[in-house]
Amino acid sequence: MTDTEKSFEGERIAKVIAASGVCSRREAEKLIAEGVVKVDGVKVLSPALNVTLSQVITVKGKVISKPERARLWLYHKPRGLITTHKDPDGRPTVFQSLPKELGRVISVGRLDLNSEGLLLLTNSGELARYLELPSTGWRRRYRVRYLGPLDERAIERITNGIEIDGVRYGPAEFKHEKADKNNKWATISLTEGKNREIRKILEHFDCKVSRLVRLSYGPFHLGKIERGGLIEVTLKQLTAAVPKEVLG
Repeated sequence: MTDTEKSFEGERIAKVIAASGVCSRREAEKLIAEGVVKVDGVKVLSPALNVTLSQVITVKGKVISKPERARLWLYHKPRGLITTHKDPDGRPTVFQSLPKELGRVISVGRLDLNSEGLLLLTNSGELARYLELPSTGWRRRYRVRYLGPLDERAIERITNGIEIDGVRYGPAEFKHEKADKNNKWATISLTEGKNREIRKILEHFDCKVSRLVRLSYGPFHLGKIERGGLIEVTLKQLTAAVPKEVLG
């Protein structure tokens, strides 16, 4: 067994890689399994390795930066941007729109191409992973404009949770706001946030979503952030919302 396969005082290597902003902890574990992670020039064979900041860690031949403290930003995502670092179809992405001086960040979950509103961004894969866990119990709140029939019985089914095409969607809060000649507005709150969840639920009842805006994610709110705007969560706000061990 080489020295790099033994445990050292410090942090698990996947956590250190995630804290450096390269990727999430889970993705780091996959990279280790692929054999592209080295410590002091020696290939790492197991994620059950502790490393210290004095060691040189490389991923695919590139030295990772020393982890900085976890940071979090609130971004007002406009419609028409895809939440990915690189789109094979060449569509504009969220990360292309961000200031270059921000450095590499990752998103906490996603908003699809035609959705807008609050998107959380962080430099820490560990923090992103924690914020995405359903066990946090954090609610995501959205304003939805839709066209189509939606009676009280349908709303009750949405409120109690519903299964669509073999996928179970948990209970959601549904409140009507207002209606105009052709469209209705509602506020929907949920805790899971499965892929295109609100759109799929409303489409199940023959309703078409014409606008979807995320207003909040747990204790973090869109507020008056301008479209395309970005603000950083203060350290005080972050430590009040997230356990210390996640922030490092």
